[in-house]
Amino acid sequence: MASIFSPSAVLSSSSPNTPKASPTPIPPKPQSFLPNLTKPLSTAITVKPTAIAAAAAAAALILSTTPPSFADISTSYLVYYGTAASAANYGGYGDNSSKKDSAEYIYDVPDGWKERLVSKVEKGTNGTDSEFYNPKKKAEREYLTYLAGFRQLAPMDVVLNNLALSDVELQDLISSAEDIRSEERKDGKGQVYYVYEIDGLGAHRLISVTCANNKLYAHFVSAPTPEWNRDQETLKHIHESFRTVGSF
Repeated sequence: MASIFSPSAVLSSSSPNTPKASPTPIPPKPQSFLPNLTKPLSTAITVKPTAIAAAAAAAALILSTTPPSFADISTSYLVYYGTAASAANYGGYGDNSSKKDSAEYIYDVPDGWKERLVSKVEKGTNGTDSEFYNPKKKAEREYLTYLAGFRQLAPMDVVLNNLALSDVELQDLISSAEDIRSEERKDGKGQVYYVYEIDGLGAHRLISVTCANNKLYAHFVSAPTPEWNRDQETLKHIHESFRTVGSF
C-alpha cells in the first residue's frame, strides 16, 4: 500500500535508482465570476435592410395620411343669365342657355334649387324678373327685380324705402329689424353697388342694388333665421355673385 501513494513510483523514470524531487504542484487558476470586459456588455441586433425600408415606408404612410374631414362637402353652383325683359316681351320659363347672349345680369344658383315661374303680372307690377328657391325649404330663396328709367342710384336710405314699397315682406322685416347694415361697394370697373343686410324678427335678408343699362337692379337673398344660421356661407356666396353684364 505504501508504493501506491509513493510519488517516486508514480513519477519514476528509466533510472529507478536516481530519485528526483517532486515538482511543486501548480495551484489551479481561480475561477472568475466577473464578465469578460474585453467584449461589449450589450449584444448588437442586426436589422436587415428590407426591414428598415419597410419601417420607413410605414412611418411615411402614417405621417402623410390626411385625417378624415367632418366638414360638409362644398356646394356647387350654376350661373343664371337674366335678361330683364319687359312684361310685353316676356316669354316665361325657357332654356337658360339661350339667354346668355342677351343677358343683362348674372348670379349663382346652388345646385338643386328650383326655378319658380314668374308671371307677367308679377313682372309688370313689382318688376320681378327671376326667382329660385330651395325645395327643402321654400322660404329660402333668391330673386331679382328691376325698374326701368334709372340712370343712377339715389341715397341709400331712399333706395331701401322705395324697394319696400312694392314688397310687403320687406316692409315687415324692416319694421321689426334688430339690425340693418348698409354699405357702398365698387367693382373692379368702378360700378357702384348698395349692399344691405337686414336681421329681422325670424328672418334674414341680403340685398344688392345697382344701376346699369338705364335700369335699377335689386338682387335679394332671403331665409328664415334657422336656415340662415345653417346655410349662411351659401347664402352669402349667392348674394355676392350678383353682377350686371359688363361689370364682371
